Amino acid sequence: MNVHHLELFYYVAKHGGISEAVRNIPYGIQQPAVSGQIIQLEEFLGVTLFQRRPFTLTPAGQELFQFIEPFFCNIGAMTTKLQGGTAHQIRIGASEIVLRDHLPELVKNIRKKFPKLKISLRESHQPQLESWLESGEIDLAVTLLNSKSPPGIHTAPLISLSLGLLVAKDSPIKSAKELWKRDKIGEPLIALPENELVCKTFQEHLRRLKVDWFPSVEVSSLNLVEAYAANGYGVGLSVQIPGVKFSPGVRVLPLPDFPQVTVGALWRGKAAPLTQLFLDELQRRAGVLAGKA
Repeated sequence: MNVHHLELFYYVAKHGGISEAVRNIPYGIQQPAVSGQIIQLEEFLGVTLFQRRPFTLTPAGQELFQFIEPFFCNIGAMTTKLQGGTAHQIRIGASEIVLRDHLPELVKNIRKKFPKLKISLRESHQPQLESWLESGEIDLAVTLLNSKSPPGIHTAPLISLSLGLLVAKDSPIKSAKELWKRDKIGEPLIALPENELVCKTFQEHLRRLKVDWFPSVEVSSLNLVEAYAANGYGVGLSVQIPGVKFSPGVRVLPLPDFPQVTVGALWRGKAAPLTQLFLDELQRRAGVLAGKA
């Protein structure tokens, strides 16, 4: 059997389909190429390995997956062992802001100790990052912390951030309290998806204030929240990051009575030496930002 075909089948079986496998294979390969090579594997074996819709492994597929899984699953551990117990590769998941504005400096510092460092970066938000961490698809996540972390996941708080509302520079709204006094808030609320911790924290406090105001413009990043607020599409819900200025097109309405959200690092099991080095650098960076608050 072609070992590369087996590797592709491993990712397809592990992630429940070809499209999901393509998103998780640690090198570039297109979906038609994966599909074509899986078909070649099935033709060589003379069996169907899985049903496409809905995805389910056939008995032959289950048997093959059980046979190859220990090998492909443990390649990372064997790599670490052969490298003397110190991994030179790390997979990190975080929001766009963290990956763009904060991680480059950390990577630069760590590469002084690990010149051959290989790093994989994936952008997403808290719910997806936790899921990737639990399934072993990333080694370290930097995101907002829930009050209770998933089983087996360790956390380290880094910095607490205040919530804030963003309005266009020429908006007549002067403070958030103006909105709470209204019988009904007519301005659209621009926010991250409702399952994101920023949105959940905001809505929980609104309920205490007995205010009903739900997102009517849902976006995927805080940059988009800012952009749409600046263009007058409504009021944006964001966080205030020390040392980071919003664009000139928006004004910030502070929310001093609302709970803060905490950004932290998450990892599974005992932190590997390289993971611990990143944790140390993250804590140092957080300390610098806190000093700017």
